[in-house]
Amino acid sequence: MKAVVQRVREARVSVDGETVGEIGAGYLVLLGVAQGDTDACAEKLWRKLWGLRINEDDQGKTNVSLADTGGSVLVVSQFTLLADCRRGRRPSFTDAADPGEAKRLYEHFCDLARADAGADRVATGRFAAHMQVSLTNDGPFTILLDTDELA
Repeated sequence: MKAVVQRVREARVSVDGETVGEIGAGYLVLLGVAQGDTDACAEKLWRKLWGLRINEDDQGKTNVSLADTGGSVLVVSQFTLLADCRRGRRPSFTDAADPGEAKRLYEHFCDLARADAGADRVATGRFAAHMQVSLTNDGPFTILLDTDELA
């Protein structure tokens, strides 16, 4: 499972001109589910993200977690994070999980976020839809997380 995490002042995702998810200050999480990912991967990734100290404290140091700030989370499914560009000029997406399993794990990740952050602080995109995502990046501060590389 891979995630691009952006600390944002605000973010929203739209489908066909309709806003389907929107948050204020917090994290925009672009989430890619790979073949072989499990519930344990989603749990590991969420635990890391929930406790990751990438928000500024009173001295301006990145020393505060999302759990501490009460910020929001916008989770957007993005299978293109699993793109394999090693050969040729057209990416291969064979490492991405099949859509049924990817949707299940995406929803499991969102449920974990709701359980910790509160349902009112977690917004989502629409799985498998063509979405437009807009954000105001705070910092900018962007982190890549891969469950294969997390302790």
